[in-house]
Amino acid sequence: MIDTVLFDFDGTIMDTNDVIIGSWQHVYRTLRGEEGDLDYILSTFGEPLEYSMEKSFPEVSTEESVRIYRDWHRERFLEMIRLFPGVEEVIREVKARGFKTGISSSRLRITLEQGLNKYDLGKYFDVVVAVEDTENPKPAPDIALKTLELLDSKPENAIMVGDSRLDILCARNAGVPSVLVGWSATLAGKTKEDFAPGEAPDYIIEKPEELLCII
Repeated sequence: MIDTVLFDFDGTIMDTNDVIIGSWQHVYRTLRGEEGDLDYILSTFGEPLEYSMEKSFPEVSTEESVRIYRDWHRERFLEMIRLFPGVEEVIREVKARGFKTGISSSRLRITLEQGLNKYDLGKYFDVVVAVEDTENPKPAPDIALKTLELLDSKPENAIMVGDSRLDILCARNAGVPSVLVGWSATLAGKTKEDFAPGEAPDYIIEKPEELLCII
């Protein structure tokens, strides 16, 4: 019996694609004088930023590339983010039905809370866990397990909603069934057969309201 719903933030609740892609392209223009390959940038979605920057720009220190990214990102974050259509209504209904709710995000808490505050979403979540709240980022289970601990919930009674391969693996590693959203920037149109053995989500939804049929 499901009594807890965990949500990723970027690409699941909030459309942050434009600000993330813009931040990446700013780093490319600053360090290399050209824009980066969009498909490659999309492939990094969900990764810890430090890891992505280290492998993408080995010619500079990770601290420098992360600083360039975050300075641009921070200045434009609030003006560029948008809620995915229908998501707020579904989250509101999940909460109204008495489920325990949490956010398990790879985003820094400062911008995570800014995004929640912009759309007054904080009232729908019992706990919010950001990337700095655990030692190991997704796909390690730490973020999901920390959220469950704070909610006093068990993995077998929870479900996790996300948009990336790392969300799916994080949920699986935590023993939590996973839901992949069909509006994912990187996995849109995927079926379970498109995933490697052991990496497929338990459910795939194309519209937010389909979550209510699962829980």
